[in-house]
Amino acid sequence: MSLFSKQNRAAFTEPLHINNPIMVQVLGICSALAVTSQLKPAIVMGLSVTVITAFSNVIISLIRKTIPMRIRIIVQLVVVAALVTIVNQILKAFAYDVSVQLSVYVGLIITNCILMGRLEAFAMMNKPWPSFLDGLGNGLGYALILVIVGAFREFVGRGSLLGYQIIPQGAYDFGYVNNGMMTMSCMALILIGCVIWVNRAFFSKDDKK
Repeated sequence: MSLFSKQNRAAFTEPLHINNPIMVQVLGICSALAVTSQLKPAIVMGLSVTVITAFSNVIISLIRKTIPMRIRIIVQLVVVAALVTIVNQILKAFAYDVSVQLSVYVGLIITNCILMGRLEAFAMMNKPWPSFLDGLGNGLGYALILVIVGAFREFVGRGSLLGYQIIPQGAYDFGYVNNGMMTMSCMALILIGCVIWVNRAFFSKDDKK
């Protein structure tokens, strides 16, 4: 089978749009609400979940035939916990300020329903390469929504992106005021709801049938 066969391409691309874990499956909402007040932590969280999902999928796929079914969830949790610990230590070493912003949410990746769902539904039944593509696609699909929501919230709520001021001082001199509500988690819920609505109203395959 080709590395980039139709099935493998679908495993990677479908989670980016028609089967996005947040927009379509409505998974990973809790962390999406918590880390999207600014763009930088949203990017880091998205990349962290992507790396962990991709490599945990590969590891579970490699050992899937040796895992007793009655303890498969325990084995999956051990693999994920090990990868989360590695990623958490790397963040503390090279991006400490972002690690502090993310707080406990990096550790809570262990219980992320997107990640555990892909291990159970895909990695346990497929070979390593398709499992890697599936994990990568789902992680990037999750990260995409975090980046969209994080960028919008930071721009409207703080007038900046990645900590750099985008709205000029002249706009504030003329009376422009940042929308402080965008820094609240409730606005993240509303924005994600809007993203889900737009996707289902205009892009959902089911609505086009």
